Amino acid sequence: MFRKVLIANRGEIALRVLNACRELGIRTVAVYSEADRNSLHVRFADEAICIGPPRASDSYLNVPAVISAAEIADVDAIHPGYGLLSENANFAEVCRASNIKFIGPPPEVTRLMGEKEKARQAMKKAKVPILPGSDGVLTTAEEARAWAEKVGYPVILKAKAGGGGRGMRIVRDSAELPNLFHAAFTEAANAFGNGELYMEKFVENPRHIEFQILADEHGSVVSLFERECSIQRRHQKLIEEAPSLQVTPELREEIGQTLVRCLSEIGYQNAGTVEFLMDAKRQLYFIEMNTRIQVEHPVTEAITGIDLVKAQLRIAAGERLDAILPPRLEMRGHAIECRVNAEHPQRFTPSAGKITAFNVPGGNGVRVETAQYSEGVIPPYYDSMIAKLITHGVDRAEAMAKMERALGQFIVRGVDTSIPLHQAIFQDHGFRTGQFDTGFMERFLKARAEAEK
Repeated sequence: MFRKVLIANRGEIALRVLNACRELGIRTVAVYSEADRNSLHVRFADEAICIGPPRASDSYLNVPAVISAAEIADVDAIHPGYGLLSENANFAEVCRASNIKFIGPPPEVTRLMGEKEKARQAMKKAKVPILPGSDGVLTTAEEARAWAEKVGYPVILKAKAGGGGRGMRIVRDSAELPNLFHAAFTEAANAFGNGELYMEKFVENPRHIEFQILADEHGSVVSLFERECSIQRRHQKLIEEAPSLQVTPELREEIGQTLVRCLSEIGYQNAGTVEFLMDAKRQLYFIEMNTRIQVEHPVTEAITGIDLVKAQLRIAAGERLDAILPPRLEMRGHAIECRVNAEHPQRFTPSAGKITAFNVPGGNGVRVETAQYSEGVIPPYYDSMIAKLITHGVDRAEAMAKMERALGQFIVRGVDTSIPLHQAIFQDHGFRTGQFDTGFMERFLKARAEAEK
């Protein structure tokens, strides 16, 4: 096992990795920006090193600063968490060149799966179901128009190097394609430094289903079942749960076996999530792979009893999956996660500032992942998520009842939060009965706005 690990992240995920390291007897090194000097991951780490000014580009995304901190602290490995440098293949290569273990897949695999069109072709080759679309990137709007005619409208343009909904445009007819192509290209170029686009058939009101996988460095891969992530706004997830009500045992087994074969063939290692869209006929189509731990990993931990971050560390240290996982993987009950964001629950504007009161709920089957505290400050420079609230019950009804109770006991004063929004969602009949898709939030917010007129 590693002697010392640097955590190249901040907030709740930094604290989450720190806790896993502590339980495995690994010393930890926190890195932090000047804005995070008083953060809990800094306070609880064995060592802490400031790596720059508040802006992420000058600190958490500053590869030389992170590597310098790792070398100064003489660490064995770096855990990138999620976001920031977690899917940066160049950073993984620098770690390798510096003789520091990157806790994640090899840079070659990260690069393959990070380029969406290459990932799509790799999955197609392995017979993972994919949406009809272009063969490779599109160089002009005219080429895009030709593919759209072949695939059939509506289609969706996607950034080759994209994520988080940036560089995506839905095209419903030929007349609007040129302007939308230009807009998607420009947005992708500004966001990722790469404006290349590809095209897929657009599925109206799909479900968003993702499969959690683990792979060791000896060729073994396992699927840890699926999560439902359809409750999202502007492609940003708000609520996740496991398992999905729409995935049958037969489909779960089929997709799991297909992913095991595919990811073994490409040499995948460590944790990863394969994301799908599900159409009205319950057909799944691959959309992308995230080569890191996910924000919503606790719901999988709840239903499997497996600590995914500890598994990441043990895999990176060379252990085999059969020594990490139980002989038989089973799902236990149902779990739900709400992302609590520091933002206005109706306007969705960020809400930075000082927290004047902070109380987290507890009790059987309730888990809170946060790095916030009373008198703590939420800086304006980073993602607005301040906590994850997770509940686990024998079934979905019990998990929902626990979540409603926990949301009512979660107190945050001094800043706006999304807690009232979550409480309203849990009162919605469609959500309560599982009748929802990725268009749920748009319809939900429109209905609320009309009711308030």
